[in-house]
Amino acid sequence: MLPADSSASSDILRLYTDHHAWLVGWLRRRLDRSWLAADLAQDTFVSILSAADAPPVRAPRPFLATIARRLVANHYRRQALEQDYLDALTHLPEALQPSPEEQLQAVQALQALDRGLAGLSARAREAFLLAHLDGLDYASIAQRLGVTVHAVKKYMVRANQACFFGVEP
Repeated sequence: MLPADSSASSDILRLYTDHHAWLVGWLRRRLDRSWLAADLAQDTFVSILSAADAPPVRAPRPFLATIARRLVANHYRRQALEQDYLDALTHLPEALQPSPEEQLQAVQALQALDRGLAGLSARAREAFLLAHLDGLDYASIAQRLGVTVHAVKKYMVRANQACFFGVEP
């Protein structure tokens, strides 16, 4: 969806027209697959389009490179997460291994959680992981993070919203 402001739309169109080919080339030099470079270049512009109030871009190439770098890091982190899950499955007895459909659902759920956690502050992310993976209560998390229980509650609300409801923090 294009922004309602026609000035913003034309700025984004100009940014795309002037710098898309450069960005694809920049990504190709850093990635081993040209299709991935093209996909991530498109994702870069999609993220700009979906930004609510994008400020004017003064230095387009560093701006685009910063967004693309983050998308590359997210891609590889999610790929590693998927591989870790699939590696863990190899240690299960055959009778307990999930079907391919269940594996796909699990990978998609892990990726959704990862996307939710990626948008959080480091403390909110850590509080969420300590609560859900380590089973710590809020008081223990607060002590470990050096914050109040009230702060932990706020972190958990943000993290749960981001992960369970797909709400941006």
